[in-house]
Amino acid sequence: MTKHEFNIKIQNIVASIDLFTSIKLEEMFQRLIDDEAVDISFYPEKFPGVILKIREPKVSSLVFSSGKLVLTGAKSTENVHIGVKTISEILKTVGVIITEEPEIVIQNIVASGNFNKKQLNLELIALWLDHSMYEPEQFPGLIFRLQKPKNVLLLFQSGNLVCTGGKSEKQVHEAVAKTYELLEEINAFDL
Repeated sequence: MTKHEFNIKIQNIVASIDLFTSIKLEEMFQRLIDDEAVDISFYPEKFPGVILKIREPKVSSLVFSSGKLVLTGAKSTENVHIGVKTISEILKTVGVIITEEPEIVIQNIVASGNFNKKQLNLELIALWLDHSMYEPEQFPGLIFRLQKPKNVLLLFQSGNLVCTGGKSEKQVHEAVAKTYELLEEINAFDL
């Protein structure tokens, strides 16, 4: 497999977290509402969780009374772990008892990049690659569902791409490299 650089940049990671504890949301909200280190919102009549945003790393989290969280906005898996640690520390300061190591599961990684600024022939790709969909009158990009690793890529004529569905940063890079190889095989790059 040839090694290519595709300028892949992680845009967002979504992770689910289990703190294995229960959280009194109303109490947590009341104790953090005036804390300048966080932004916090709670509308129990509209949504069953607290929205908690921290600045470093810049992530948002939905916090539920079950002790489960959904974290978004991280730009690396390292920042997911740092964000969970920071949020756990904040929760401990308002009386939440956390005794177990949090379980963190990466649900989705969204990344963007390009194929070394090479232009793509989207009509050719749609014709030759299974699991691709191209309807230029609806959307200017081609949707390609890579089967292994299981990711979805949006490919644009400019050579730019968006990769979604990754479960690790390594998997995102593998998906882009595999897609590049498939595109090379069918001569999909315009010169």
